[in-house]
Amino acid sequence: MTGVAAVALPAVAGAHPGHRASDMIIVNTLGGLGNPNELPDGPDTGTGVDGTGRGGIEQRVIDDARASGLTAVNVTLGYVAGDMEPFEYSVREIGIWDARLRQRPHDLLKVLNAADILRAKAENKIGIIYGFQNAAMMGDDASRADIFADLGVRVIQLTYNPGNQLGDGSMAPENLGITPFGREVIERLNADRVIVDLSHSGERTCLEAAAHSRQPISINHTGCRALVDLPRNKTDEELRLVASKGGFVGIYFMPFLDPQSRATADDVVAHIDHAVNVCGEDHVGIGTDGGTTGIDDMAAYRARIAKQIADRRAAGIGAIGENPDTVPFVLDLNGPTQFHKLADLLRQRGYTENRIEKIMGLNFINYAREIWGA
Repeated sequence: MTGVAAVALPAVAGAHPGHRASDMIIVNTLGGLGNPNELPDGPDTGTGVDGTGRGGIEQRVIDDARASGLTAVNVTLGYVAGDMEPFEYSVREIGIWDARLRQRPHDLLKVLNAADILRAKAENKIGIIYGFQNAAMMGDDASRADIFADLGVRVIQLTYNPGNQLGDGSMAPENLGITPFGREVIERLNADRVIVDLSHSGERTCLEAAAHSRQPISINHTGCRALVDLPRNKTDEELRLVASKGGFVGIYFMPFLDPQSRATADDVVAHIDHAVNVCGEDHVGIGTDGGTTGIDDMAAYRARIAKQIADRRAAGIGAIGENPDTVPFVLDLNGPTQFHKLADLLRQRGYTENRIEKIMGLNFINYAREIWGA
């Protein structure tokens, strides 16, 4: 593929052919670090951030992340949707996450550049990448990108499912593409060395934004529309353009990988395989859109998710493929074993250890070096 040249990556101590996922560098380019079993009105775990009314990170979640082999994860913070004022809410969220990291200095590390991911691996910590899944907090002032970059945000997704002032999301029926203000924000993000993420974007928005950006862009969590024709998945044209400019594509562990929204681990492998064939093996990774803590009571969880999906649909932020009888993850790639199992499935598919290591994390580090610096 054309684009940026590959950057040589340091060897991971103890790595050898056939090593387990826990020995690899694993970067989840869109995920979570929370307990999916928690209820909003659940008991106080004693891990909250003082004075905020917001929870901290439970020990179980840390333990599960470590058991999974996770090295770093792009966590969503800031405004996504709702009635809150986007800019104020996003700044407040950054402060809360900073406090969470201060609470656990031996477990968590804020990622500001690619070297911090390697440092997290060396120090047995989990690297936390601050990311937005909607750029609505820019308002009408592109210079706000500077503020968020200075606060440590390293990934900004231009749109969520609906459209905003930057462009159309995947569920916007007009598919109007990027706006003049969206082009201005992209230029500012390029100057600030912040990753431009085109997950959730409409097709025209994705193509036009990728073409306009001076730096390689990312689609951190998606599937392949050639395999499953749903709006949240990306066409081969989008995938190919992103890769041709040196960008990155992360495949998610989401129901959109299957036409009936009941995706399996085999579907994840199929979408990874297709993306590798379209983009090349140096441009593909994983952005699961989930965490590493498993579900304790699946029946209770399904009931909560059915209500959440109904609420999302009523608010106009849901996507086609979000069905009341499905869950927002792949059932047989769930919990702390998910990365181990995926690596094994890729081996069974005939992938070499070198290719697996690239997909599990090294490709994203190589890409991030181009944007954030070493």
